[in-house]
Amino acid sequence: MSKIIDITDKLNFEEKPKIKIKDTVVEVNNDAVSMLKVAALFDEESIKTSDIYSVYNLIFDEPQREKIEALKLSFKDFTTLITETTKNIIGGDEDTEGETATPATT
Repeated sequence: MSKIIDITDKLNFEEKPKIKIKDTVVEVNNDAVSMLKVAALFDEESIKTSDIYSVYNLIFDEPQREKIEALKLSFKDFTTLITETTKNIIGGDEDTEGETATPATT
């Protein structure tokens, strides 16, 4: 009989990463299948202009896209949004701002 190892406690099913643009907070879809598709579109840490819309649809669901579209971003800012969001989700960029977790000490 094989051993069963339950790793459920080590997984996060509840929280998705969020980004902030001005006063708007947008939730990012970071499921593994979508992120694998996004990673395949990247070429040396940059993304082809023709693939930006595909990535946009993968990383933001409809309610989040509506929030982003309401911001009326320029193309340059929109490209920055997609590129930076994706780099941070896939790469776990340590240089991003935000809250940091302090390890508990015992």
